[in-house]
Amino acid sequence: MPSPKHLTAMADSEILSPGSTIGILGGGQLGRMLALAAAEFGLRVHIYAPEETSPASEVADAATCAAYDDATALTNFAATVDVITYEFENVPGETARILNEHAPVRPSPKALAVSQDRLDEKQFLTSMGIAVAPFIPVDTVDDLTNALKTLGTPAVLKTRRFGYDGKGQVKINHPGEAAAAMEALAGAPAILEAFMPFEKEVSVIIARARDGTVAAYDPGENVHINHILHTTTVPADMDARLANDAIEMATKVAHGLEYVGVMGVEFFVLPPTTDGPRLCVNEFAPRVHNSGHWTSDACVTGQFEQHIRAICNWPLGNPHRHSDALMTNLIGQEAHDWQAHAAQSGRALHLYGKHEARPGRKMGHVTDLHPRRDQ
Repeated sequence: MPSPKHLTAMADSEILSPGSTIGILGGGQLGRMLALAAAEFGLRVHIYAPEETSPASEVADAATCAAYDDATALTNFAATVDVITYEFENVPGETARILNEHAPVRPSPKALAVSQDRLDEKQFLTSMGIAVAPFIPVDTVDDLTNALKTLGTPAVLKTRRFGYDGKGQVKINHPGEAAAAMEALAGAPAILEAFMPFEKEVSVIIARARDGTVAAYDPGENVHINHILHTTTVPADMDARLANDAIEMATKVAHGLEYVGVMGVEFFVLPPTTDGPRLCVNEFAPRVHNSGHWTSDACVTGQFEQHIRAICNWPLGNPHRHSDALMTNLIGQEAHDWQAHAAQSGRALHLYGKHEARPGRKMGHVTDLHPRRDQ
C-alpha cells in the first residue's frame, strides 16, 4: 500500500485527496461499509482490529491485527494513514490519545470519551440544556437504595461503561430488587435512570464538518426486539414540529462536541403533556449508526459516504431523502434467506460477510423502498 502523504498530523485545513489512506479502528460491519464508501472516492483504507479476520478487513487495502493497548502497533499503524476514525465507541481512551499524537482522530477523542461513560454523557447533555431521563450515579447497594427512594420504580440500572444492545442494564420494578440488580452488574459503577413511559423511540443521523456545517437526515422510528434494533421506519410517525425539534437537538449535540463525522442521536418521544418536553435524549453514538443504514439506499448521500466526506474535509453531501424506507436487520439465521430477499423488487440486500450466524448477531440488513407519501 502506498505511504500516506505525510507521517505527521494532517493540518486542520487540509483536504485529503483520492489516494490518501483512512485508518479505521474496528473490523465490524460498520467498518466494512465505511471502507466500501471510501473506495468509491478512490480513498484507501487500513483496518486496525484485534481479530485476525473481520468483515472490514476483507474489503480493505491493508489490515493490522493487534490489541488496542499495543502502543508499538498503534504507532506503526498511525504512520501509514492520513486520518483515523472508528466504527465502535468502546475504543480505549488511551488508544485514541496515542493515535492522535501521530494522525488526526475524527471524531475527536473528546467525543469518544463523553460517549463512553453514561454519567459523563448525561451531564454533558444536561449542560447543553437538552432533556434526558432523571438520573443518579450509583456505586453501592446503599447508593442504589437511596436513588430508588428519589426516582421511584420502575427504574433502569445501567453500567456507566461498555453497554450496547441492552447489555449492562437491569430494569428494577421494586426497591427490594436493588441488591440483585447490583449483583447482576457485578458491582460496576452505574447510574440509575427513571423509567420513561415513552410512546416510541426515534433517532436522528447527523453529520458535522470541521467548519461547523451540518447535514441532518429525517428522523427514523425504531423498533427493538430483545434490546436489538429490529426495524427503522422513515419517515417516523411524528408531526413536523417534533421532527424539527429532534433535528435541532441533535445539531446542538454535534456543535457542543465540536464533532467531525456522522453520529446517531436516539430520542424517547414522550406522551403529550401540558408541561415538560416531548423529547428526551436516550443516548448518542459517536459513529455511523445502525438506525441510519436506510440512508444508503433512500438518500442522495448515505451516512457512510457522509462520514468519509466529513473526516477528509470534503464538502458534506446532500442528505435529501428521495424515498420512504423500512430497514430491517437480519439477525442470526435470518440471513440464510438471502435468496428470497434478493428476489424482492424494491428491496436492497446488504450482507456483512460474517461466517457464523450466531443468535443475536447482526448478519446483514434489507431496506424496502417506496415512493415518498408526501410527494
